[in-house]
Amino acid sequence: MTASPSPSPDTTAGTTDAVTADPTDAVTAGTTDAAARDARRDVSADSAHALHSPVISWFEEHARDLPWRRPEAGPWGVMVSEFMLQQTPVSRVLPVYEQWLARWPRPADLAAEAPGEAVRAWGRLGYPRRALRLHGAAAAITERHGGDVPQEHAQLLALPGVGEYTAAAVASFAYGQRHAVLDTNVRRVFARAATGVEYPPNATTAAERRLARELLPEDESTAASWAAASMELGALVCTAKNPDCARCPVAGLCAWRLAGKPAHDGPPRRGQTYAGTDRQVRGKLLAVLREAMGPVPQAVLDTVWNEPVQRARALDGLVSDGLVEPLDGGLYRLPQSRPQA
Repeated sequence: MTASPSPSPDTTAGTTDAVTADPTDAVTAGTTDAAARDARRDVSADSAHALHSPVISWFEEHARDLPWRRPEAGPWGVMVSEFMLQQTPVSRVLPVYEQWLARWPRPADLAAEAPGEAVRAWGRLGYPRRALRLHGAAAAITERHGGDVPQEHAQLLALPGVGEYTAAAVASFAYGQRHAVLDTNVRRVFARAATGVEYPPNATTAAERRLARELLPEDESTAASWAAASMELGALVCTAKNPDCARCPVAGLCAWRLAGKPAHDGPPRRGQTYAGTDRQVRGKLLAVLREAMGPVPQAVLDTVWNEPVQRARALDGLVSDGLVEPLDGGLYRLPQSRPQA
């Protein structure tokens, strides 16, 4: 990554302060208080510029030193970080990221191995389909682009498992291009500073995308810095709970603060549970398969969860998602077959 630091939402899996777990990034219209205000005035060039300078200056002083922000990370390091940081906190990503890049410093290195090795190395980051998608992207980069992460937004978007957010983030943070990069941290900053509401809609709306484009600096390098800076501001200061307005560089311009910090009046912000869910059972099954160096008998998998119907459903889901391969004789393993070109 040579032009601008990468985003890093410092959040926990399953909270609202994270990028969507599915990098295909479908756009869904919301009906919350923020969406109801989509007819608000367009942001003027002057008001947008008033936000840029203080936020970027704050970022230059307070940005965290993270490995994917360093020049040696390169575009591949940025891409790996973007996949890993989706709905996963920085503290959990750091050790896995460093191990991943040490083992697979180039896309071709990952593409040369079975997809099951990516799932194994993913460990307990959660949402392990991201590992398969990253493996698929590495294979496509190797086959279509000579092993180099493409620079063009359209080429990035055409990679398996890469949606609008990830394509914009890699283009911006790895190549310093001008793109609106909207993760939940950025959406929350924009909702408060520009729209005057406490939280953005549950799903990204067309109005939010329009606002992000209006706030985007015209200069390419400044736009890349703005994308990283606004994301860091949401991760460290303009947090979902207990925002630290005293530390905010644009507190004096924030529409939500100036309005008296009105409480959220949209639909309830739903958290995600984990204990007792199919996600927990899937995680336990995958943990056994990751530790095994060969196929695992059904009888061993049966010991991880007492409820047989839920256990069978979770295992079937893993097979359907391509995370587990069933073999003859009631054996299971991590996927070994490479996806078709």
